[in-house]
Amino acid sequence: MNPPNQPICRYFSTYSGVRLPLKLSQPLEEHAIANRNTYFCGYFDQEGRITGFQKMVYSEVELEHRYTYHPNGTLKQAEIIDTEQEVTLLNFDENGVGIQG
Repeated sequence: MNPPNQPICRYFSTYSGVRLPLKLSQPLEEHAIANRNTYFCGYFDQEGRITGFQKMVYSEVELEHRYTYHPNGTLKQAEIIDTEQEVTLLNFDENGVGIQG
């Protein structure tokens, strides 16, 4: 059991969808990742919402997403970190519509 406010990590083999937040799918048991070259480590809050993930390739982080939410549960911000550690921030209003600038 994770302490309060600690993210819950679960493993997945892929994701689905094109809208953010991405939906991780095909759950993996922790012991199964030892035999995989690529997998996703997803982090979830106490409400079960995804707060981020790391795409792992040959034990290295290839891509990372971090998500925050508005009080109504819609996505507020997505922080995307690529292999070169470049960060892209995407902001959304309370209706989930992207905000420019």
